[in-house]
Amino acid sequence: MAKLHFFYSTMNAGKSTSLLQSNHNYLETNLETMIFLPKEIEATSNGKIVSRIGLEAEAIIFDGEFNFLTYVNNNKTPKLSCILVDESQFLTKVQVQQLGEIADDMNFPVMCYGIRTDFRGELFEGSSALLGSADNLIELKTICSTCARKATMVVRLDSKGNVVTEGSKIKIGGNDIYKVVCRKHFRKLTQLI
Repeated sequence: MAKLHFFYSTMNAGKSTSLLQSNHNYLETNLETMIFLPKEIEATSNGKIVSRIGLEAEAIIFDGEFNFLTYVNNNKTPKLSCILVDESQFLTKVQVQQLGEIADDMNFPVMCYGIRTDFRGELFEGSSALLGSADNLIELKTICSTCARKATMVVRLDSKGNVVTEGSKIKIGGNDIYKVVCRKHFRKLTQLI
């Protein structure tokens, strides 16, 4: 039976690189995949999943109304072997349930890659649903930008490099806006926990 996998971490841990490597492994054995990317990321990546080390692949764009069950059922091929979802924190709870059904009923492994918590230390909807229902939880690790401990949190920075603790849950950006830290430094920098 196929499984629903959740690969999670902070930023800069290689989630997209890992997804692209998994995709490459399927393609190398003459199998097909479906790769999905949320609409929130589409503009900054031109509809592709892009890793910091230069790997990339075209993706199917989804939004909060997208139905994974319908899409996969209507577009599957005999060689389809895996479903890959990048930035899975943007999934809705219903979409995570749909991905679980794809694994359970269509027997396609579903591999989701995403961030666990936002800049306030709060779970994203998609991450929360995946943590609750995925068959496998795999933490991809990186190190704190302030010390050598494992990074588990992310802080948001303003244009002057000051830590921000209020604002919209979603703000797309990279190292210019976010910094990965351990819990100890998250507490010191944000005083949120």
